[in-house]
Amino acid sequence: MPKWFSFALLLCAAFVAAQFSAAQDNPSPSAAPESSAQGTQADSALALAPDPPAEGAPPDPIPVQASVPVPVPAPSEWRILGSQWKSLAPDLLHEQKRMWLFPTSIVRGHHLKPTLALLGATALLTTVDAHNATWVRNSLRPLGGFNNAFAGYNTATATEAFASAFYIVAIARRNAYDQQTFMLAGEAVINAEILTTVMKDVDGREAPISYPAGGDFKDSWFKVRRGTRSGWVGGLGSMPSGHEIAIMAVATTFAERYPHPAWHRWLAYGLAAAAGLSRVTLQSHFTSDTFAGAALGYVISRYVVLGRQPKPSN
Repeated sequence: MPKWFSFALLLCAAFVAAQFSAAQDNPSPSAAPESSAQGTQADSALALAPDPPAEGAPPDPIPVQASVPVPVPAPSEWRILGSQWKSLAPDLLHEQKRMWLFPTSIVRGHHLKPTLALLGATALLTTVDAHNATWVRNSLRPLGGFNNAFAGYNTATATEAFASAFYIVAIARRNAYDQQTFMLAGEAVINAEILTTVMKDVDGREAPISYPAGGDFKDSWFKVRRGTRSGWVGGLGSMPSGHEIAIMAVATTFAERYPHPAWHRWLAYGLAAAAGLSRVTLQSHFTSDTFAGAALGYVISRYVVLGRQPKPSN
C-alpha cells in the first residue's frame, strides 16, 4: 500500500465526518409573536383600576411577587460523555438478550415472513456458491485495482478512521446527537461481531481462497475448527462475512440517523455494497457469506440498536 494512502484516507474520513455532522445543525425555530388579541386583553385588564377601599376598612395586603425560577445549568460536556459511555454495557446486555431470544419470537409467530425470506435467500445463494467461486477465480483477475483498494485492511482502516474522525468532530462541536451516533454504531458493530464469532465457530466454513487450484468448493462446511489455526481466538470460519456485517452495521446507523440529504444513504450503502463485492472478488468469502453478513448487519443496526431510539426529525 502506498505511504500516502493512509494520510489521504484519514483526510477523506475527516471531511466526510464533518459533512455528516453538519447535517444535524438546523437553526431552532424562533418563538412565535404574541397575537394582538392577547395584547388587547392585557391592556384592558391593566386599565381596570381597583375601587378605593372603604373608609375604616383594613388595607389590602401587599401582593407577593412570584419568584423568578433560576435556570438550571446545562450539564457539562464531560458529564454527557460519561453518561454515554456509562450506559454502553447495560445497552449491550439488553441488545444481546433481544438477539439471542429472537428465536422465541419466531416460535410465537412474530417476524416469521422476513425471517423465512432471509433464510431462503441465503440458502438459495449457497447452491450457487461453488459456481460463483470458480468463476471468480478464473475470470476476475482484471479487478486487481478494485481488490487492492477494497482489501480487508483498507476497508477496516477506512471505517475506523471515519468513525474516529466523526467522534472527534462531534466532541469539538459539543453535538450530543452526533456523539450518540458514534456510540450506537459501536454498539451495532460489537453486537454484530459477537454473533458472527459464534456463527463461524458453529459452521466452520472454509473460505474460497483456502482451496487449491482445481479444488472442490462444494465441500466447505465444518472444515475450520478452533485450535487448527489458533488455540484461543474463535470466529475463523467464512459464514457470515465479519467485514461486511461490521461495515453494514456502521453504514445503516449513519444512513438511518442522517437520512437528509439523500446522498448520505447512497454513500453509506454504496460503500457497504462495494466492500461486500470485494469480499467475493478477493475470494475471502462466498456470495452467501457476504449476503448474510450484509443482511445481519442491517437487521442488528436497524431493529436491535436503533429500534429503541426516536427517529430523527430532519
